[in-house]
Amino acid sequence: MISDCYDPAMSERVGGKPPSGVAFLLTQVGTHAARRFAERVAELDITPPVAGLLRSIATGPGRSQQAVADELGLLPSRLVAFVDDLERRGLVERRRNADDRRQYALWLTADGQALLGRIGRTGREHELDLTRSLDDGERAQLGALLARIAEDQGLTPHVHPGFSSLK
Repeated sequence: MISDCYDPAMSERVGGKPPSGVAFLLTQVGTHAARRFAERVAELDITPPVAGLLRSIATGPGRSQQAVADELGLLPSRLVAFVDDLERRGLVERRRNADDRRQYALWLTADGQALLGRIGRTGREHELDLTRSLDDGERAQLGALLARIAEDQGLTPHVHPGFSSLK
């Protein structure tokens, strides 16, 4: 029940309604941000998970499919399906791992690197649009506070927790 979570003595009403809690606001803004990002990257003919996978490969080129799956919390069989699609599109290349010929190492192709550059520009525009009501100092402060919360909650840096639900 909402009244169990709201203590009118603790904060002022906003527009005649009780204020939202921080957890609710994080969820509200996070859901909105995720939807808007999905819309933006759809214009690049990709989904947010593909953007995250390309970023992961780029930050550790030559890692095995298993290592990438582990980092993302993704089932290895699900990662293979993503990589198969990206390979068909000419964005990712599988190479035999020099240390273990049974494994494949993942690399971005030139087209994959170019797409990642476009994703980066889209992400920066998205962030600026989302935080346009903040000045640079406030934006930096918000980022630092959210990073601290993410670390305390044991979230993997730079990895969306939604990957683990991609079955």
